[in-house]
Formats: sequence, structure tokens, C-alpha cells
Amino acid sequence: MARFTETLLHLFRALRHRNYRLFFFGQGVSLIGSWMQTLAMGWLVYRLTDSKMLLGFVPFCSQIPSFFLAPLAGVWVGRADLRKFLAVTQSLLVLPALVLALLFLTKHIQVWHIIALSLCVGFINAFDVTGRQSFVVKMVDDKADLGNAIALNSMLFNSARLVGPAIAGFVVDLVGEGVCFLLNAVSFLAVVFSLLAMRIKPHERLPKRYVLHEMREGLSYAFRFVQMRWLLLQIAMISLMVSSYAILMPVFAKDILHGGAKTLGILQSSVGVGALMGAIYLAARGNAVGLEKIIMRAVFLLGTALVAFSQSRVMPLSMFCLALAGFGMMVNMASSNTVIQTIVDDDKRGRVMSFYTMSFMGMAPFGNLLAGALASWISAPGAVCFAGLTCMAAVFLFAPKIRGLDRVIRAAYGKKKELPTVPDAPAIPK
Repeated sequence: MARFTETLLHLFRALRHRNYRLFFFGQGVSLIGSWMQTLAMGWLVYRLTDSKMLLGFVPFCSQIPSFFLAPLAGVWVGRADLRKFLAVTQSLLVLPALVLALLFLTKHIQVWHIIALSLCVGFINAFDVTGRQSFVVKMVDDKADLGNAIALNSMLFNSARLVGPAIAGFVVDLVGEGVCFLLNAVSFLAVVFSLLAMRIKPHERLPKRYVLHEMREGLSYAFRFVQMRWLLLQIAMISLMVSSYAILMPVFAKDILHGGAKTLGILQSSVGVGALMGAIYLAARGNAVGLEKIIMRAVFLLGTALVAFSQSRVMPLSMFCLALAGFGMMVNMASSNTVIQTIVDDDKRGRVMSFYTMSFMGMAPFGNLLAGALASWISAPGAVCFAGLTCMAAVFLFAPKIRGLDRVIRAAYGKKKELPTVPDAPAIPK
């Protein structure tokens, strides 16, 4: 029993920090609402239009602002008081969800409304996501717990991915999509309250320079750092190609597996189960050393699972394949995030994480359009199979490029005077 308690404390050690603990639980509520809205919006668009292209176009609108605005967001994040900054962005995200709910419940909802409001969400998220990525280090006093905090963020995200779609599937089936939008609007308040309750050290104001100069400096830093450059490029490529299985899920639920909103919810939750397992696996690790090989293995697993899912016509096999895909995707993205946050210089963090946001979220809209076009041309299973094969091929491209990453990580721990290991049994905070 004592050993189990020690393992549990090790797994959730970042929760020792009060500010991170507040954010963790507030964000958990909000993410469930966001996943409910994601499922409801996709199902509503496909129900209203029966269009695979629009399934790709609506997410495109919600993500494309990140591609253009993330570098600017990185400069602003570096200058801002992040707690206040995020309280504002999270409050603004209430509005589009609330408008969607009102339009649906008053029976005025049209596809162009969804597209316009998705664009609004995209503009806000371009700043919010970059800010949240950079804020993690502010909430964790002991930087040796940074990797664990990032892994727990991923665990939280994918726990919500497990719970949110499952709830949304039943809510949509019982009362319609509008209630999901309304619940999402309310859920953002949990994050706002958690941010306001935090006690953060006073913001250190950095000297302001021209925005373009700071953007150029951040870009030069990220792309002259060889391993960081290739990490960002592999994130961009995976995000571009893997968008297909996510946005085409309503097609698989309705046309391939002959189900409804409940089936869609179960499929989405299957991804969440696998991703949650991946997050637990990473949270149990002591540090970032060794992630070089894990990143590439995760990409290969992701590609294999997508190819198998594209060929499945039975629900249990589809669920298993999606769980494997969720595991591979989560381990790859969270490991890459952990490595970047470990090796980046503190004064460049906001700008570098804006490029991470640009790679992760900014490339997804192009992937959504590509997936919609491929699904219309060669079928949805064909589009997902192509994405999986591309992921498998990417391993052979990127593995040689990030070789030596472990040495860089060890050097970063030494530079920041942090131990590259974490005690097996951390003390219980008093």
C-alpha cells in the first residue's frame, strides 16, 4: 500500500504546487465542455449539410488564425502578465459558445453562423493556446516538475476527450446540440475563477522592442537550434496529416459503422482512452532524457493504427485502433512539448511556444481541408489510410534529424542546474 501511495505521489507530483493545482481542476472542467462542443459542432454540420468538405472547412476556420497570428501572440505573451492575459482570453471564449447555443435553441442556426463563430474562436485561441503553453512554467515552482506538469496537462486534455464526447453523444441524442454549446460556455468560468485565485510572483516587465524584431529574433533562435527546428517541423507534418481521422469521424460513425451520435461519441472517447494511457505513461517518467527514441516510436505507432482503422468495418476493432492512435499522437506531441520547454531559454519561451502552437494548431486547418478533399475524391477510409502511411514514412525522415537530442537535454538540465532525475518518493507537502 505504501509503495502504491509513493507511485501515485510520483505520478501526480506537479499537483504539489498550489497554482498548478488550481489550474488543473479549473481547466479540467473547461476541457470537458470544449470536447462536448467539438463533437456537437461536427455532428451538426454533417447533419445539416451531409458534406465531407464542410467537415474539414469548419475546423479550418477555427484553427487557421493560429497559423498567421501565433508569432505575434508569442511576442505579446512574452510581455504580458500571463494570469490576467489568460483570464481575458478565457472570458472571451464564453461568447461564441453562448451565441451558438442561443442560435440553436431559437432554431435560427445556419452553417454560415458556425463558420463565422469558428473564426472568432480561432482568433482568440491563437493567443490563448500560446499563453497557456508558456504559463505552465510560471505555475510550477520546482522546474524539475515541469515535464510532469506538461504530461499531466496532456492527461487532463485526454481525460476530457474521454468524458466529453461520451457525454455529448448522449446529450445530442436526447436534447440536441444546443445544450452542448451552452454547457461549454459555462465551463470556461471554471478556468477564469482558478486564474483569479492564483498567487503568482509579480510580472517582470521586459524591455520592449519592435514587434517585428522580436518575432525575427525568436524565429532565428528556433530554427538555428537544429534539434528544435526538426522537432517543430515533425510536429507540423504530423498535425497536417493526422487531422484527417479526427474531422472525418462523423463519416465513419454514420456511413462506415452505420451508427449515430452515440457511435461518434464512443469513437471519440476511444481516442481519449489511448491518449490518457499515453499521458499516464509520460507522467510516470522522471525527466525528458530518453524522449528522443520515444517520439519517433510514437509516430510509427500512430501511423500503423490509422492504417488499421481505415480498413476496419467493425466497432470493437475500430475502437482499439483509435485507442492506439490516441496513445501514439499524445506521446509524440507531449514528448515534443516537454523537450522544447526543457531546452529553450527562458527569455525566448513565449516566442518559441508560439511556433509550437503554429506547428500544432496552425497546420491542422490545412490538414482539415486536405482530409475533406481526399475524402471526397478517394473516400474517407482512403484519406485516413494515406495519412497513416505518411506518418510511418515520416519516421525515416525525422529520426536521423533529431539524433543527439538526449545530449542537448542533459546539457539543458546542467545549464539550469536541475537534476535530470526526480526522486521515486517525493515528500508529501505540508
